[in-house]
Amino acid sequence: MTRRLRAFKRWMRSQGIDCSDGLELIDNGNDEGGIFVKAVCDLNEGDLVATIPKNACLTIKTSAAREMIEESGLAESLGLAVALMYEKSLGEDSNWAGYLQLLPDRECVPWVWTLDEVDELLSGTELHKTVKEDKTLIYEDWKENILPLLASGSLDLDPKSFAVEQYFAARSLVASRSFEIDDYHGYGMVPLADLFNHKTGAENVHFTSSSPHSGSDNENDIEDIEDEFHDNSYDKPSIEDVHSGMNGSPTALVRNDYLNGNTVDYSSDSGDEPTALEMIVVKGVKAGDEVFNTYGTMGNAALLHRYGFTEPDNYFDIVNIDLKVVTNWSSSLFSNRYSRVRLSLWRRLGCSGCVDQTSEYFEISSNGEPQLELLILLYIIFLPEEAYHKLNHSVPSVEDINEAISILLLEDNKNKRVPLETAEMAKDLLLTERVCGALVSLANIRESIYGLKSVDDDIEALGRCSCVKERKLYHSLVLRVSERRILERLRTYASKPSCRPKKRSCEEKLKRIKRSCCESNR
Repeated sequence: MTRRLRAFKRWMRSQGIDCSDGLELIDNGNDEGGIFVKAVCDLNEGDLVATIPKNACLTIKTSAAREMIEESGLAESLGLAVALMYEKSLGEDSNWAGYLQLLPDRECVPWVWTLDEVDELLSGTELHKTVKEDKTLIYEDWKENILPLLASGSLDLDPKSFAVEQYFAARSLVASRSFEIDDYHGYGMVPLADLFNHKTGAENVHFTSSSPHSGSDNENDIEDIEDEFHDNSYDKPSIEDVHSGMNGSPTALVRNDYLNGNTVDYSSDSGDEPTALEMIVVKGVKAGDEVFNTYGTMGNAALLHRYGFTEPDNYFDIVNIDLKVVTNWSSSLFSNRYSRVRLSLWRRLGCSGCVDQTSEYFEISSNGEPQLELLILLYIIFLPEEAYHKLNHSVPSVEDINEAISILLLEDNKNKRVPLETAEMAKDLLLTERVCGALVSLANIRESIYGLKSVDDDIEALGRCSCVKERKLYHSLVLRVSERRILERLRTYASKPSCRPKKRSCEEKLKRIKRSCCESNR
């Protein structure tokens, strides 16, 4: 056992943190944090493997900087980052010294990379623009909130401990490691809980709240935990999420901003406020296997954005095609006015894309299927003039997308409404030859954003890359390749069934790369 793990275990005992003998902390000894959790013996569903008092968690309420933070009106992730910087500035005098010495200086998330690295490694990906905006917003946070603390002089703060680099580092740790604890504590750093690595759809443990009077062997509680745990969803990475901090429900014990379905189970019937967090096994683990948590069902863009890593063959990957790309493509074939009026009809049918703070876009899923609203828009763009004018003068605003599709298909079905039993049926009816051609064109336009290197070039570079020594390059390449594979599948989706290849050579290459690299990808 390494020196820092021995110090951490001594600290846990001093804080009343109970870690089961069935768990072993393994220290890889690398600069990225390199600690994971392994099962010493078989762990079974329902086993209690750790209890963490809430007072042992580093929060605004428990930090020695509480008064300063609250008087300054700082809250959520910003306030927690200040608490973390302050405790780190205390060194061995901090109540969390034994925990803090275990943490990396910063997480390798893209918004702590240099601008040159962001431009070089993320160009063309879903993260490129977002990360550059993140860096600007986080810097503004430091300038507007941290500099005044230093300028006051009365707080005797060490300027080196609160410099902009330290703020970015603290925000990266808070974003990637904090959990939502309860209404009183809000978000905080939860020692031990943040050492479990992520595995999509294969988590072994879940966290609950408990009172001193509560037991942990209630089967119904475990079932409720599992039901809640598998109800997570993935959203496109949002600049505002990083800028403004945590946005989960107030009763959720959540690993960072992006999870929104992990509710704390209050197992006590006494009405007492739970005073500790419990770690419960929700899926059995064999002796010698790693014990996983999950940070949610997220694609690689979200994982890299928030945690600094990716997963090969991530089912939740997506690629976005901006509405502006679609309208520009349409205007290149027809005219600006033509594109505007067709877009107007699409909106009158109650359609819209996904919307964030800066754009409207369409999602392409990991299997290459386009968002239904994109197919509707393309179908409308290619409507014959007579059909367009007839519909434009007769279609009221509708909200149900099935009704919109039925109305749209009237002309092709002798003015009879088309019964749409499934979304797949709707997509099949909309996939005309011209719509398929448009999807291929849009995929090619989106692909061009990645630059001159082909996807095969990226795959070869990934095969030569060390996921430990070249972490930034490795994970950015995984993201690029995963996105470009989706665009390949979109082109396949838009081709005739007889023309669809049964195998993709790039996927075979990636399987070989995955076998050689995924073991050291933590």
